[in-house]
Amino acid sequence: MQEVDADLTALDRAIINAFQGGFPVAERPFDAAAAALRERGVGVTGPELCERVRELDEEGILSRFGALVNAEEIGGAASLVAMHAPEDRYDEVAETVNEFTAVAHNYEREHPHLNMWFVVSVADHPDPDKDGSDRVEEVLAEIEDATGQETYNLPKLREFHVGAKFLVDGPVPDGDVDLSGLGPDVSPSDRGTLTPDERDLVVEIQGGLPVTETPYADVAAAVGADVDWVIETIKRFEREGKVRRVGVIPNHYALGYTENGMTVWDVPEDALDEVGPSVADLGFVTHCYERPRHAGVWEYNFFAMTHGRTEAESERRIAEVRELMDEHWDVGADDWDTLFSTRILKKTGIRIADRADSNTA
Repeated sequence: MQEVDADLTALDRAIINAFQGGFPVAERPFDAAAAALRERGVGVTGPELCERVRELDEEGILSRFGALVNAEEIGGAASLVAMHAPEDRYDEVAETVNEFTAVAHNYEREHPHLNMWFVVSVADHPDPDKDGSDRVEEVLAEIEDATGQETYNLPKLREFHVGAKFLVDGPVPDGDVDLSGLGPDVSPSDRGTLTPDERDLVVEIQGGLPVTETPYADVAAAVGADVDWVIETIKRFEREGKVRRVGVIPNHYALGYTENGMTVWDVPEDALDEVGPSVADLGFVTHCYERPRHAGVWEYNFFAMTHGRTEAESERRIAEVRELMDEHWDVGADDWDTLFSTRILKKTGIRIADRADSNTA
């Protein structure tokens, strides 16, 4: 593995590798996390670990520290959308699309026709007879009216994997520290909605946890709740899927992962059940979904996102996906493609507050 551009110490590398998931949800989490690193030969105390995580966050090596909220389990809906923007109007169309607050991310991607890809995120529909997917369609109709361009809605039909890990050279190279079992033993609830207190907690933690030795106590103080309730609720959210994981979120660009390829595949329907889990098991695949086709325009039904530090590394990883695919079905040259992103047009956070509000009872 290549060295990253950032000047990282052995401790920095241990933090990045060890804690991209499975960070303790306990009153003093950095003490337990530091003990786990010491068991792996990295000498650090809880306060020292906390201080260094704070510095990495401030330096931009980490995007943030905390809970990765799973927006779709909180409320509302989101969908990936493709569009053709004419070359002579590209920037104009991009600007118009980006003006919609429901558009969270927008990328220019290499494709002969569908060259703009964005994510629409909405709250639940105010009409009780409709849902978030209906609201997505309404937003897309508004975008089509504003741009004069047709949109192609590609909602997630099945999720095989979401779990980006960006590892670096150094201690804990497999990133296999999992301390999520620490803390209280909780059981999932059978509620689909949030309580007002849970809504406030979600909004408070969506941007990350305070990087202090007692982050959950600080969150509790911010929302006016008991710290034990905060810890138990975040643990339960993990069990329920409302929180995907708790840990450090690296800035993968700062770590040198600048090449990302969205590989798309026309997988036979009878092979999807085997192909999906197999591709999801590849460590460098960060997202893996089944999405709908659009006849005559978009014939691919399977998406796998890969990341690499160089174009050559990215191409090797895509080739590995292709080799695995060949084990399950006879892949033809026209059965797949890779759409590399060439420009970030917009990148903002998913509007969790609106989605949580619409699902609070």
